[in-house]
Amino acid sequence: MKVLVIPDIHLKTWIFDRAITFAEDYPDTLWSYGNHDVSYPWGRLETGYSPYAERMVISKLEELENSLKSPAQINIIHRIDNVLFSHGGLTADFLKWLDEDLLDADIDDVIAAVNDAPLDYLWNDASPLWFRSQYETKAVFRADTYKQVVGHTPVEKIFEKDGIISTDVFSTYRDGTQIGESAMIAIDSKSGKFEKIEVMGKLGV
Repeated sequence: MKVLVIPDIHLKTWIFDRAITFAEDYPDTLWSYGNHDVSYPWGRLETGYSPYAERMVISKLEELENSLKSPAQINIIHRIDNVLFSHGGLTADFLKWLDEDLLDADIDDVIAAVNDAPLDYLWNDASPLWFRSQYETKAVFRADTYKQVVGHTPVEKIFEKDGIISTDVFSTYRDGTQIGESAMIAIDSKSGKFEKIEVMGKLGV
């Protein structure tokens, strides 16, 4: 299966509205939570948290969740065949901390355990919400079997390192200038091979 990956979209009303419309137009999509998304309903303060935006973010996030056919379509981590999708990436260290038995568990049990993990585990630098493979060297979970696609860390170019493909090219500097190239990826869920798809213009134009 070819999977189109739309990288990080951030917490603005118009982006939520577009995301909700997209979810309704394409009902078979999967969505991964990011740290900025869950910080509001979880009440976890972080850089960029705005108390003025809290009510809007929680309301729009619930609207997006309710627009999906199944609650399972939006989660911390997803698997499509041999590709894992999450905000930051899944490491063996995180699973060992969560439950060492998961290191040898069936992949679907691993995914379920991560998605059901307590908030204190997920709100941690090692979790799939926060891990930054671009700067940290940790054992990537079953890198010989699964590719991973992540966002979270702004990059200038889409690239692969240690089996993790970084795609957050649409984040912006404080002045609104886009950090990275205007591109998304389409990835083969069996082979893990991907191609870049150029996007005309800047995000939101």
